[in-house]
Amino acid sequence: MAKTRGSARAASTSALDSLDFALDRGSPVPLYYQLAQQLEAAIEHGVLAPGNLLGNEVDLSVRLGLSRPTVRQAIQSLVDKGLLVRRRGVGTQVVHSQVKRPLELSSLYDDLEAAGQGPTTEVVRNERVPATADVAAALGIAEGAEVTLLERLRCTHGQPVAILCNYLPASLLDLDTARLESTGLYRMMRAVGITLHSARQTVGARCATAEEAGRLDEKEGAALLTMQRTAYDDTGRPVEYGTHIYRASRYAFDFQLLVRP
Repeated sequence: MAKTRGSARAASTSALDSLDFALDRGSPVPLYYQLAQQLEAAIEHGVLAPGNLLGNEVDLSVRLGLSRPTVRQAIQSLVDKGLLVRRRGVGTQVVHSQVKRPLELSSLYDDLEAAGQGPTTEVVRNERVPATADVAAALGIAEGAEVTLLERLRCTHGQPVAILCNYLPASLLDLDTARLESTGLYRMMRAVGITLHSARQTVGARCATAEEAGRLDEKEGAALLTMQRTAYDDTGRPVEYGTHIYRASRYAFDFQLLVRP
């Protein structure tokens, strides 16, 4: 087991100086993969923040006692994931951490806040509209009945992550725009006594349109994750129908699969 230690220094030096690395040279797991996993964990937990510099590959290889190709392979794997970027004349820099969200009945705001991602929200639309056929079917109401349409842009660390579009029965609750920009929708629902019990959810993927790409700071045609969800309260009543899109470069669904007995 080999460890490399360093003390925290100014932001202009390598952010790795404040990290401990444990590389098991006797493990069958490749050293580049061990290094990449530990770097990714540091980014996900905010130890390495967006903008932090990692130093050049030569310095890293000397500091960690690894070959330069090993360090280069570890860094390249995180560059490919969109977590790091190589900048000429600057070095390797942290871009952002990917949001990994568990597949459970929770709000994106709560999940991001719990993960220390510093979520912020811009409310784009908060208005009453007639329900389309799809919305009406999901909420169990008549087509054309009035619903509340809520559209928001969700960001972390100042960077857009998702466009959230939600439909709720118009009589369910009053949605104050100012509160929606400082908290999550499900948290507001719980505050008025609505108990969320279950949901039906579909996850997919597609390419970004020009408009979506512009709003999400991506290139047109970039990969997007999609999610449709109908949430039910403890009486079985549909209380929310959502259609969301997420940047695949910054977001992933994380879930556990169990074998049936």
